Amino acid sequence: MTTTIVLADDEALLRKALAALLPLEGDIDIVAEATDGETAVAATLRHQPDVLVIDLEMPGVDGLGAITQIRRGRPEQVVLMLTRHARPGVLRKALKLGVQGFVSKSAEPGHIASVITDLHAGKRWIDPDVSALAIVDDCPLTERELDVLRVTSEGYSVADIAARLHLAQGTVRNYLSNAMQKTQTHTRHEAARYAREHDWL
Repeated sequence: MTTTIVLADDEALLRKALAALLPLEGDIDIVAEATDGETAVAATLRHQPDVLVIDLEMPGVDGLGAITQIRRGRPEQVVLMLTRHARPGVLRKALKLGVQGFVSKSAEPGHIASVITDLHAGKRWIDPDVSALAIVDDCPLTERELDVLRVTSEGYSVADIAARLHLAQGTVRNYLSNAMQKTQTHTRHEAARYAREHDWL
């Protein structure tokens, strides 16, 4: 039985390699490729693949944002998330969104293909190295503080952050102030850089 997939990753080399190798490793048909979250949402809703294979970190709408949007139109969509850094908060969020599988981006194509087949058959999978990384939680920031830093690092103003996260501007300033205190930095951009360097974002 052929498994149809949409493959979403902004790293062209990795995406093209997987697109070429996955069909050789299993009975897999790639119906569309996407280079960012928005394209992933459109391609998934249009093609309705058996499995969406999506990178966590992408420009604009990231993997979690794309899955959130897809769930509205296609709540039953099976999702395999590719990740390099699996922070506990991100794993928790992804599991809440119903992501069925997590695989490290450094995994062999044959392994990724077998996980895709398993997910299509209704199973779940989290790579051991992904779950091990997720257990080590040294991040002092709350999920909301991380959310505002994530949007800050994309260059948005406080007003823009408030609009994007549906928060009051005062609330955003409070989160940013807390994040700056916890990271011992002087500006929100320094705090965002610090969080990114520590793999918290």
